[in-house]
Amino acid sequence: MITRRHTGGSHWRNWVAALAVSTASVVALVAPEATVAHHNAARVEIQGHRGARGLLPESTLAGFEHALRLGVDILELDVGLSQDGVVVISHDAKLNPELTRDADGQWLAGERPALRSLTYAEIARYNVGQARPDSMVAKRFPDQAALKHAPIPRLRDLFALTARAQASRVRFNIELKIRPGWPDVYAPPDVFADAVASVIESAAVEDRVTIQSFDWRALVAMKVRLPAVRLAALSTQQPWFDNVRVGHAGASPWTAGLDVDDFNASVPHMVKTLGVDEWSPNWRDLNAENLKVARDLGLEVSVWTVNLRHQMGQVIELGVDSIITDYPDRLRAELVARKRPVPAPIEF
Repeated sequence: MITRRHTGGSHWRNWVAALAVSTASVVALVAPEATVAHHNAARVEIQGHRGARGLLPESTLAGFEHALRLGVDILELDVGLSQDGVVVISHDAKLNPELTRDADGQWLAGERPALRSLTYAEIARYNVGQARPDSMVAKRFPDQAALKHAPIPRLRDLFALTARAQASRVRFNIELKIRPGWPDVYAPPDVFADAVASVIESAAVEDRVTIQSFDWRALVAMKVRLPAVRLAALSTQQPWFDNVRVGHAGASPWTAGLDVDDFNASVPHMVKTLGVDEWSPNWRDLNAENLKVARDLGLEVSVWTVNLRHQMGQVIELGVDSIITDYPDRLRAELVARKRPVPAPIEF
């Protein structure tokens, strides 16, 4: 069933904001029936991270097309919002100087403009078809091919690409890129959710979309705005980024009012209370114990971002549902070597 766009936008946005401020408000959004995860140990789905970032520039239509040609189950991507409300595909809330050239072919220098400060017409003038040769991105992904020109695409452009390819079996895992405490850079959760939901509805792909976010306020807002869409809670407990914050006083600003210490430090239990379908932890945070807890709670489990074959083998053996990777070709090879099924390539 297609959920139609809500009217009275200010009313429901205020309601979402009020709901997101406490644990009790999040619990109120949970459906009374438990969600049952349909786990198939033999089937591990391939998610192309930002397309196929290890092989072609990230978040470009060419990169997504390459992932489809290789054969993936799911295209994973990040989205942001322009000044004029256009949903664009970009991991970075500000233009990245390691990836971005202007209309004259010069690498971006100086102040990094935020997407929210630019109209889409202005954003589309930039070229993100190549990593700057001396950049960390280029060093990290030495096999990444360069494109002569690649504008920053809109979400609707990706939906149109898969429609032209008749890739109706391919799904989308869309991360809403927001973070607490940065209102000048990131759109408010309710505004962002409304914009993304409208694009999803226009393309009639509600049944093929999962919405994920590290900032769980976005999931609360999307659950109100588009109840039929699947939701995934991203988590990481690494020194470089920890959105869970075990042992800290009060709730993490990332977890929509939920405090992991109220759940005996169990992230799966906290995720289940949030009322989503899927838990997506950093692969280093997953082990047999917390995976079993998630399974017993009826959650599906995907991991990110797994790029080495031996690491892929480890999480396959654990029994995850899907793996997000910059190298869909490597994951396909690992699955084939283990006599696991893989999706058919999409022909253009």
